[in-house]
Amino acid sequence: MSRQRAISEQRGRLSQAIGQAQASRQGVLAGAAGLALAGLLSACGTKGVGSGPVQALTPGIDISDTEKLVRWANWTLYLDYDDEAKHYPTLEEFKKSSGLDVRYVEDIDSNDSYYGKVQSQLASGQDIGQDLMVLTDWMTERMIRLGYVQDLDHANIPNLKNLLPSLNDVRFDPGRTKSLTWQSGYKGLVWNKEAFPKGLRNVADLWAPELKGRVTLLDEMRDTIPLLLLDQGIDITGQWGQDEFSGAIEIVEKNIQNGQIRQVKGNSYKQDLISGDALAGIAYSGDITQLNFEEGNKWEFIMPERGGLIWSDNFMVPIGATHKKNAEKLMDFYYQPDVAAEVAAYVNYLCPVVGAQEEMEKIDPDLVNDPLIFPTEEFLNKASTERELSVDEENDFKNQFQEVIGV
Repeated sequence: MSRQRAISEQRGRLSQAIGQAQASRQGVLAGAAGLALAGLLSACGTKGVGSGPVQALTPGIDISDTEKLVRWANWTLYLDYDDEAKHYPTLEEFKKSSGLDVRYVEDIDSNDSYYGKVQSQLASGQDIGQDLMVLTDWMTERMIRLGYVQDLDHANIPNLKNLLPSLNDVRFDPGRTKSLTWQSGYKGLVWNKEAFPKGLRNVADLWAPELKGRVTLLDEMRDTIPLLLLDQGIDITGQWGQDEFSGAIEIVEKNIQNGQIRQVKGNSYKQDLISGDALAGIAYSGDITQLNFEEGNKWEFIMPERGGLIWSDNFMVPIGATHKKNAEKLMDFYYQPDVAAEVAAYVNYLCPVVGAQEEMEKIDPDLVNDPLIFPTEEFLNKASTERELSVDEENDFKNQFQEVIGV
């Protein structure tokens, strides 16, 4: 398959961290790195917040046997795409092998905006027009807590055996009865190696005088604040609260006001890196792999010495979905190692399917040892996940952050 990858807007991720992804295949993570990932995963996920949904919702009636259709909502540029043929190669393969039609839409720009769009329908148990949605760990936890997703029938997903063992039992979904990992990734630091050869080691290095007006941060609280907390030596898996959050938010506010930060942005931060308007900032690992491939090897991505973040996005079947069995067939298809490797070669995020690294050797040998796709022990040792936030904390912290960045 062609390694054509567009660099336009990739994902407006809110993410945080819980699951992880990736790993083992070929034994890169079968040893110490695999144990490191397992340790992280055991700290991931969330316990339910509150007493659960107000009322039990009735799942939609499954008409998979009579309507050969599955509807899938995903993030932008989060599936392999052939620019010449104008289609998604693995999706075309699934349609041929399964006999199912797929209505695939890049309908998710951020967790919050998507939730706002479908929440009222989910709350009443209605069909939102999708049989699969892909959302980040913390939003996955919310969906499960509120009863907005259906139970999965593992008998329809035999390739679930290929899920990285450490992802089989995350805290927010023990036994993975309601969600399955799609992709994972890191949040860390990026800089232009040509324009800023000095480089970065930690978040505090973004405030160097040479970078004044050329720094970009991500515009979601869960993307940026945990990295600032880590930079201050705070254990983000522990019981930090408003005092620690205030210290981090003051740093953001100060560097916006003094002009150090050019902008706090979502997807479009990549365009600022390409244009040179931004020389450094907080970024997603997969974005930088793609930029280096498309634009020349200009950027360096690292996990800060004081710690970076790791997160996952997850498949879920909405409560009112009417093609659950067909959706499970699609999930099963993407847990085949060769298919997972094709997707990983395009999206450049961490893949949760055991065996995909060996398959990557056949598709693109240059990517086999890329730590941004197949994590090394060094990367995993610097990766962390944020503790569970209560609903009140989440809303309060988000509002404070948005007020400071002017959203």
